[in-house]
Amino acid sequence: MQENLIIIFARNPKLGCVKTRLAKTIGDFAALETYKILMKHTANVVQKSVVDKIVFYSEFIEKKDVWTKLRCKKAKQSEGDLGAKMQTAFEYAFGLGYKKVVIIGSDVYSLKTEHIDSAFAHLETHDAVIGPAHDGGYYLLGLNFTIPGLFKQKKWGTSSVLEDSLTDLNEFNVILLEPLNDIDTYEDLKKEPQLLKKLNIHD
Repeated sequence: MQENLIIIFARNPKLGCVKTRLAKTIGDFAALETYKILMKHTANVVQKSVVDKIVFYSEFIEKKDVWTKLRCKKAKQSEGDLGAKMQTAFEYAFGLGYKKVVIIGSDVYSLKTEHIDSAFAHLETHDAVIGPAHDGGYYLLGLNFTIPGLFKQKKWGTSSVLEDSLTDLNEFNVILLEPLNDIDTYEDLKKEPQLLKKLNIHD
């Protein structure tokens, strides 16, 4: 067991249940294919980082899937909103004895291993690190200890999440990574030409 842990939040890839806002434009099948590509990309990125890993599934634990190659622990997300799920995951990780914990989603095509490694490096000198998303949320959150207030009274999935989170972290030593594109809508997808090419979608 290492001191550093990365938690990946992933949805079970089911037709009609992933990337629903994106699906309104490109359809359920293309939205599912998009998410599968994003999961594979995230798994490849995380695999290169020399830290312990846990995948938290939205509904049930898959025995063999894209995350299996990480040779990591697998768990199910808790009940409640996204904030409650993340708080429970952080508390679980720190309860296992990890000192630095980073959590990411699985829908950022521009995410690189360097972003993850940089987050852990920053946690050597900061209480928290956040990777802002262009939509006003964040794609990465790293902590040295649980900050319960950070996960409460947020309008998850809206443009106010990052700003509200930074307000909650006002008394802590926080650093921001570079902003990245979190893919939720077709407008987000259009910013990733390589992904559009893989999907054979022409803007």
